[in-house]
Amino acid sequence: MIETDIKKIQKCCQEKKEKNWEFRRFLKSCNLDIKEIDAIVHQVYKEVSSQIDCKSCANCCKKASFLIDEKDILRLAGNLNLSLEEFNAKYIHDCKEFDGNGYTFNQLPCPFLENNRCKVYKFRPSNCRSFPYLHKKDFVFKLINVIDNCSICPMVFNVYERLKEEIHLHLPEDELCCFNNN
Repeated sequence: MIETDIKKIQKCCQEKKEKNWEFRRFLKSCNLDIKEIDAIVHQVYKEVSSQIDCKSCANCCKKASFLIDEKDILRLAGNLNLSLEEFNAKYIHDCKEFDGNGYTFNQLPCPFLENNRCKVYKFRPSNCRSFPYLHKKDFVFKLINVIDNCSICPMVFNVYERLKEEIHLHLPEDELCCFNNN
């Protein structure tokens, strides 16, 4: 069953915090090939994403602070008919904590979110386009972000919970005793 109630998801994530970290450690050390794990994640993501409407939630736009780059800023400023100086002054925060390699919007929720819809959808930043990143390769190297995003995004939460069951099905017999998916 797919859970979409963000309050229930947050509560569940809090209750399962230790188990989620335990599963993360397991995924990083199990005998499954990274490509095999990616294939399982991609399949589960495909199934879960077909059952969730992001527009009914938009919690990522309300709670997550995505890095945006200069290309994103140029595209957005141009399409909003603002100079770079105007756009930066109005919307951007320089992220020194990321070694100056990116920017974020200067407020949450996202300044372009209106009625759970993105007002700049066609021109939205690359990280917004890619979220929740579950279609990308090398899932096991992104697990800290996955665990963080579980409490923000119903899609991530449901994929991670289903993944616990799916990985169990793909384990060699001698590893089954090493993993508790409860």
